[in-house]
This record gives sequence, structure tokens and C-alpha cells, in this order.
Amino acid sequence: MRITTAEKVRENRLRRMAERQGFVLRKSRRRDPRALDFGTFLLTEGRRNRPVTGPLTLAEVEAWLTGGEAEG
Repeated sequence: MRITTAEKVRENRLRRMAERQGFVLRKSRRRDPRALDFGTFLLTEGRRNRPVTGPLTLAEVEAWLTGGEAEG
């Protein structure tokens, strides 16, 4: 799975958005494409490092952070 420039820009924008709201966006470290959480993201509380959400796609992270529907 190769990440495109547009996806990386979107990921960085969502990282900054999460940081402004007091969260940290973490990417799954799984390297096995067959793993359930491969290529997913997790939002954690900034100071406590406690998970706030389960494994999410970038679109789901964007929807969660904006409080609405996001484009896929």
C-alpha cells in the first residue's frame, strides 16, 4: 500500500486539527496488510495518552474531529 502525496497532506492536516482539540493522531504500526488494524488511525488524549477512539480510517477520523460527515 503506497501512500500518495494527497493522503499524506490530509493526514498531516488531521494531525494538526487533532492537536488543536487536545488529541494526538497515531497511525497503526502494523506491517501485515491482512491485519485488521493495518493502515488505521487512533486518537488519544494528549496528556494522558489514553485512547479516545478505536481503529479508524482517515475519513472516519476527519468526521470525528469535525463532528460531521467527511468525504472518503
